[in-house]
Amino acid sequence: MKKSNVKKSFGDNVRKRRQQLGITQEELADRAELHRTYVCDVERGARNVSLENIDKIASALEFGVAELFPHPEYGLGEGREPRKKNGGRDK
Repeated sequence: MKKSNVKKSFGDNVRKRRQQLGITQEELADRAELHRTYVCDVERGARNVSLENIDKIASALEFGVAELFPHPEYGLGEGREPRKKNGGRDK
């Protein structure tokens, strides 16, 4: 089964930031109050990470949540309009 690009991208960014800080997966897990194997799975793109855990991981990495999602395709991005509640259909 193919991994979602957003999960893989998020995991890659978590790993890069963790390595920049010079900490182990175990230390990141301790800081974020998560299990080490969970952090390993996140870095591999094998987990659907909850918003709460994304926030814990970002805080543990001394990063803002948005910094872990640098790709415009995964966020609102400049020049993009938010989706309308009716799915973009006119009434």
